[in-house]
Amino acid sequence: MSKRQFGLLGKDIAYSFSKKYFTDYFNLGNCDACTYENFDVENIDAFPSIITGNPDLKGLNVTIPYKEAVIPYLDKLSKSAAQIEAVNVIRFTRKGKLKGYNSDYYGFMKSIQPLLLVHHKKALVLGTGGAAKAVAFALDRLGLTYTYVSRDALEGMLDYAAITATTFEEYHVVINCTPLGTSPNTAAFPPIPYDYFTVKHIAFDLVYNPEETQFLKKAKANGAVIKNGYEMLVLQAEKAWKIWNK
Repeated sequence: MSKRQFGLLGKDIAYSFSKKYFTDYFNLGNCDACTYENFDVENIDAFPSIITGNPDLKGLNVTIPYKEAVIPYLDKLSKSAAQIEAVNVIRFTRKGKLKGYNSDYYGFMKSIQPLLLVHHKKALVLGTGGAAKAVAFALDRLGLTYTYVSRDALEGMLDYAAITATTFEEYHVVINCTPLGTSPNTAAFPPIPYDYFTVKHIAFDLVYNPEETQFLKKAKANGAVIKNGYEMLVLQAEKAWKIWNK
């Protein structure tokens, strides 16, 4: 039986969900010839050497900070990945080409969908990286309008200092797409006015470790419905496995 290697490309990823998830999945008898490992690199320039140095590689997940930076190294993109302009899954085709996909948007969409009520029409997306782009794509598909929130007052975006009570009256979904609050830096949280959360609001955090971040705790204290990124991760991982086995 030929070996099939998979892995995660990222930086400072010892904490990552993916290695344990897929190793456990393989150990359950789903793929006896499969292995999964972290490719923790300081710079995306190391990507070609990962490919040449691991001839059994059949697929990769991609995480912070390389979801956008990896794109120039790929041969082609799926339609959704091209629209999102971010990749979190790479499939090695039968012809040896590298094709980029995005399963983040799918995981997020399926995870938040059950929480949405009629009044959830507009969302604040905290962050502007690859994960935020996938979330925005999913929101668009769900029929929600959204505004990015960044540290700087850029065109078409809000900066954190501009968020007021009026903002919270207009936007009833707030999604943290930044790594703020991820273990071990659990005291950190996005600088928004949490007192304006209400029972009408959803606070969704893509962070899953810890289970309840400061962002979620503060929103919950004011009555908001909260959810972390764990289910999203499971759903995107299941989708990745299907993509690799096309």
